[in-house]
Amino acid sequence: MSGGETGLAQYVDTTVSVITNDGRTIVGTLRGYDQATNLILDECHERVYSSKSGVEQLVLGLYVIRGDNIAVIGEVDDDKDASIDFSAVRAAPLKPVTH
Repeated sequence: MSGGETGLAQYVDTTVSVITNDGRTIVGTLRGYDQATNLILDECHERVYSSKSGVEQLVLGLYVIRGDNIAVIGEVDDDKDASIDFSAVRAAPLKPVTH
């Protein structure tokens, strides 16, 4: 990597959660990225939140997210994540980022 290092190198091959500008939450294994912060996620799924029912998890598989559509990237603690009963989680969906 060059001087434009994004700091993502340490997260390659770990589980990350990405919140996109349109309010989607996508969780998967970071396999790669580039200088524009385009991400390649493997074994990923989208978590769809609802205030009326539990979290729906949609399987996406291998997925590419454009860097200009990323709001937040965070590392996931696999043990804590596995201990959460997502069928009992209620939350309003995130609203899209507005500029």
